[in-house]
Amino acid sequence: MKETHLARMVFRQAARYGAKTALRTKSGSRWLDISYGRLGELVRDAAKALLDLGVREGEMVGIYSDNRPEWTIADFAILSVRGVSVPVYATSTAGQAGYIVRDASIRVLFAGGQTQYDRIAGIPESGLPPAVIVVFDEATDLRGDPRGMFWRDFLQKGRSSLRGDALDARLAGASAEDLATLIYTSGTTGEPKGVMLHHANFHHSFLAHDKRLRVSDRDVSLCFLPLAHVFERAWSFYVISHGMTNVYASDTRKIIECLREARPTIMCAVPRFYEKIYTSVLEKLEADEPWRKKLFRWALGVGEDAYLHRKEKRPLPPRLWLQWLAAEALVLRKLQGIVGGRIRFLPCAGAPLARKIEEFFHSAGIRITYGYGLTETTATVTCHEEHHFRPGTVGKPIDGVEVKIARDGEILVRGKTVMSGYYRKPEATAEAFENGWLRTGDVGVLEDGYLTITDRIKELMKTSGGKYIAPQYVESTLAGDPYIEQIIVIADGRPYATALIVPAFEALEAYAKTWKIACASREELVRDPIVVRFIEGRVEARQQDLAGYEKVKRIALLPRPFSLEEGEMTPTLKVRRRVVIERHRDLIDAMYAREKEVSTPASESDLSFSAP
Repeated sequence: MKETHLARMVFRQAARYGAKTALRTKSGSRWLDISYGRLGELVRDAAKALLDLGVREGEMVGIYSDNRPEWTIADFAILSVRGVSVPVYATSTAGQAGYIVRDASIRVLFAGGQTQYDRIAGIPESGLPPAVIVVFDEATDLRGDPRGMFWRDFLQKGRSSLRGDALDARLAGASAEDLATLIYTSGTTGEPKGVMLHHANFHHSFLAHDKRLRVSDRDVSLCFLPLAHVFERAWSFYVISHGMTNVYASDTRKIIECLREARPTIMCAVPRFYEKIYTSVLEKLEADEPWRKKLFRWALGVGEDAYLHRKEKRPLPPRLWLQWLAAEALVLRKLQGIVGGRIRFLPCAGAPLARKIEEFFHSAGIRITYGYGLTETTATVTCHEEHHFRPGTVGKPIDGVEVKIARDGEILVRGKTVMSGYYRKPEATAEAFENGWLRTGDVGVLEDGYLTITDRIKELMKTSGGKYIAPQYVESTLAGDPYIEQIIVIADGRPYATALIVPAFEALEAYAKTWKIACASREELVRDPIVVRFIEGRVEARQQDLAGYEKVKRIALLPRPFSLEEGEMTPTLKVRRRVVIERHRDLIDAMYAREKEVSTPASESDLSFSAP
């Protein structure tokens, strides 16, 4: 029988697994392990320290930090005193973090390091700053602020505390209906909303995943998506609930290096991660000798055939088996080595993943378990089963979750993993539900039980000619090209579709070098006529299967990527469409300035380009 309360679950696992490694992190050049037994001790010490600070049942406690073992320990400690854990993205600005602190009335907050400490300590008195800020990184300068204390001192406070009996009493009264966490949706527009998730939501999610996924306590997971996001957070809870080892990536800029060292068997990731690997592999292939390119394509073809046989539970014919052995030895094992060489499957969600990229990884022997979910549904709504993968879809609903499609195409969800509502926002909560069904805001289609996501309700674009375009569908179609890094489609109220494209500059610069195109900067590169014609050909080839009204008629090439620092992306790396469109308004208007020259519907090759 699984524990229904997350805090009781971690203590049960501590007793069960003892010396087995629970958490692993890198400090300098050394890997440090924390056993399950030690994890239980640290959580208990931190929980007693919280009681000493007067944290009440149901009180909101914040965690504003990058991923590290202390994050998880603090999280479980908050839950152990029946508090409510409120994560804040480590990249959040002072204003964003301050909003959450005020909205959730946070009195005690855990901060990662100097950046987070300075931002949160700088909130003015009128902004209800935290009374206590516990800092993980001891290199942080607390500047004599009496509110600040280091994690080590905090744990010592708990170790010397006499509130062990009080903690046990709190845990004894813990219920699955306790509010576990308040997760603020970053959103691409609008004011953040605190999603209320209870321990029961996570419990039912675990039960559903057990029926869909094959995991064991021998698995190793790499934790590199932000723990402030429901995907990594729920998954990390699931990892601990099965006695797995959770490895923390200390520097996400060195994720490939970390993968090779940690060699995980399972890992959560978003499509952007796979897009970058795919693009990198194809970039290197472009520069290879013809015979290597031929070998690569042959090996992927063999890998695809082998995958299809296994998917359909058919034995490999002797000839295919021998070909597969050769393909594995010559090519596929090297591709698998990019993600550590031991991956069994990779849960993936968060944004559309181009079908071509999805099929590429499956052919390489790297199984992506693509799914769909929201913060409001404790992450997963649907995901693929091991031998029932259908490309282009996000799988079937998990056990205990119902999905239906409304008349306008919106995906509606009902089940025990669905949130209780938005914190202190009754009107927003009422708007989110329709007769007991959660309105996801996403548009989709159910066919044979498989769900396909086509777009967001609010992002469906209607051209001036009355045609509806799903921009994410068009974007994912074009994003599979190795020379396209990022893309935003524009069509709302316009006569035809256009796009802002950030090229994959490493690949494009290699192309320019091959053709002896001399450009002193990326600004010059995106203006070069040869480069423009080259990208034109790539886009035209990619959109052959789109309907005429869906096809991009003009594009503008941008000299730099959309970034988190410039406010153009959310912490989960989704592009803030409205921000980008407003920022490049003049450039977009210029693409429509000569609209009489482009008619809709247009001819198949009616495509012209501009650069800033």
